[in-house]
Amino acid sequence: MAKLFYLSLVFLFILQSCTYSHSGSAIPKIGFLDAFQDETISEAKRGFLDALSEQGFDEKNKTLELVYKNAQGSIPTLNQEVSYLLNQDLRIIATNTTLSTISTAQRTHTLPIFMMVSPSPEKAGLLDKQGKAPVNLFGVYETTAYIDTSIMLLKEILPSVKTLGAIYSQGEPQSADAFKHLKDQSEALGIRLVALPVNNSSETQLVVQNLLSRHVDAFFALPDNSVFASFETLLKSCNAAKVPIFTSEEGLVKRGALAAFGADIYAWGHQSGMMAARYLKTGSTQGLQPEIVRLRKKVYNKEVASLFKIQIPGGIIPVK
Repeated sequence: MAKLFYLSLVFLFILQSCTYSHSGSAIPKIGFLDAFQDETISEAKRGFLDALSEQGFDEKNKTLELVYKNAQGSIPTLNQEVSYLLNQDLRIIATNTTLSTISTAQRTHTLPIFMMVSPSPEKAGLLDKQGKAPVNLFGVYETTAYIDTSIMLLKEILPSVKTLGAIYSQGEPQSADAFKHLKDQSEALGIRLVALPVNNSSETQLVVQNLLSRHVDAFFALPDNSVFASFETLLKSCNAAKVPIFTSEEGLVKRGALAAFGADIYAWGHQSGMMAARYLKTGSTQGLQPEIVRLRKKVYNKEVASLFKIQIPGGIIPVK
C-alpha cells in the first residue's frame, strides 16, 4: 500500500511538472501590450509579429497564441492590462512604447520583456542602484541623439527657417530627452525654438494654435505619445497656417508631415521580434540584451512637398 502511495505521488509530481513547464512542442503563448491606439505605433506591432511569423511562430498556422491588450492611453487601464497579462502564463511579453515598457518592467522581474518604441533602460529610469538594467528586459531601444540630425535635415530642406514650434510631454522620459536635443541643436543653428508642454492629447489643439499664433516657420513633431495620438489634429492646424511639419518618425511622414530622419517603426518592431523568436526557439536568454535600433533613414512626403512648393534635396527618399 505504501509503495502504491509512493508511486502515485511520483506520477502526480511528473504530471504537474509537465503541465508547468513549456515543452518544445507546445504552442508558445505570448503577450503584447500597446500603451495606446495609433496607426504609426501599430507598425511596430506589425513588424514584431511578422518577424515571429518568419521564424515559424504564427497565429494563422496555430504555432503561436497571442494575448493582445491596448491601454488606449489610460494609465489606470495600462496597470490593469499589465496585471491581466502577468496572470496568463505567458512565455514572453512584448511592450510597445515607453509607458508599456516601464509599467511592465516594474511589475515583473522574471518574465522576459521585449520592448520596442522605447528609450534606453537608463532614460526610462529602470536601472537599479548598481546601474544595471532589469535582467529580464530585452528588445530594442532608441536614444534621442538622432534628433540632432533631424534638425540638420530641417535646415537643409528649409534654409530660411528662423522660428520653430514644438510641443512636448514633461512626464514622458523620451519626449523630455528629445526636447533637450531639439533645444540644444536649434540654438546651435541659430533657430529660435518656441515650445509648450502638454499633459495629454486632448490639449494638443489649443496648445498648437497658441504656438502657431507666434508666427513659427515650421513645426517639429517630437517622439511623444501625445503627438502620436493627436497628430491629425496637429496636422490640420499646421496646414491651415501653412506651416510644414518636420519630425523624427517615418510613420508621421506617411500621415502628412513633410520630412523626417529617424527610426523605421516597422523595422524597430521587426528587430525586437527577431530577438524574441530567438528566445522562443532556444528558451535561453544567453547572449540577449537590450540593443539600439539599427535602421534610420531620411524620408519625405511627395504630396506635402508639392503642397508647400518645397524642393527636396537629393539623398532623401519619398515614403510609399
